[in-house]
Amino acid sequence: MTTTSPDSTRFDLISIGRIGVDIYPLQDGVGLEEVSTFGKYLGGSAANVAVAGARHGLRSAVITATGDDAFGRYLHGELDRLGVDNRYVGVDPRHNTPVTFCEIFPPDDFPLYFYRDPIAPDLTVSADDLDLDAIAAARIYWSTVTGLSREPSRSAHFAAWQARDRAPHTILDLDYRPMFWESAQEASEQVGKALEHVSVAIGNREECEVAVGESEPERAADALLDRGVEVAVVKQGPRGVLAKTRNERVEVPPYPVDVINGLGAGDSFGGAVCHGLLAGWPLERILRFANVAGALVASRRECSTAMPSTAEVADILADLDRDWTDA
Repeated sequence: MTTTSPDSTRFDLISIGRIGVDIYPLQDGVGLEEVSTFGKYLGGSAANVAVAGARHGLRSAVITATGDDAFGRYLHGELDRLGVDNRYVGVDPRHNTPVTFCEIFPPDDFPLYFYRDPIAPDLTVSADDLDLDAIAAARIYWSTVTGLSREPSRSAHFAAWQARDRAPHTILDLDYRPMFWESAQEASEQVGKALEHVSVAIGNREECEVAVGESEPERAADALLDRGVEVAVVKQGPRGVLAKTRNERVEVPPYPVDVINGLGAGDSFGGAVCHGLLAGWPLERILRFANVAGALVASRRECSTAMPSTAEVADILADLDRDWTDA
């Protein structure tokens, strides 16, 4: 795999992990066998979070890899167009760039079909490919559970965390997808080890159960704190979001929208959390901002190109605050 030589620039956000081409239907409520038109978009959780951060003005980069093919060239170009530094995006000549299809059955059914065999290039990123100085210096370092599912990616993740030495804003997205793992038990073991190295953990109830054996939000957050993280965020879907530190508990309601495609909402939420953390906001403000950012993407068809700007989210929050004040 080849990468572009780095310079000494400090990034606000570096994410590591999945990238691919999203092939999403332009027709809703029908299976793929009946779909006749599709849209093509940059996808993959790590790439999406980097794009979301860039939309909020963060200097973002992503560590990942594509194939040496047309889709790979498309992804390199899209990252650049969407404001994400692509210097750490390698090119793997042995494997194809992954594609992901989905079906859209609003409001809450969005089956995903991943084409990543025999291995996706992003899982071939090794410790030798990492710029550990840049990772250590990044104001936020974001990784996901998917990167722990295969070697050499797994070892690369732990090498990066060792370079961070549990620095503030070392975030683990508990984004567990069972099709990437041999078993839930294997995932639990690896996530347990990862939690020893991160300061923030974010996941939904099902992902928390894999991570710490708890799905009830309060117990899940407490279990994550017991593993040593400083901030535990548990997403509860229509019940909103719960976050806990050792001396604070915050729960905020969801922002209601007409859902078109819920697949990118978590990545938009993540990029918004990164923005709020670096801005030094109180935890409640971070969660309210991130909730709106996630909901906006859920109300749109695509993921990466649907990420909202800071001003768009702030305008909605200002309207909500006025409505609350006038009530």
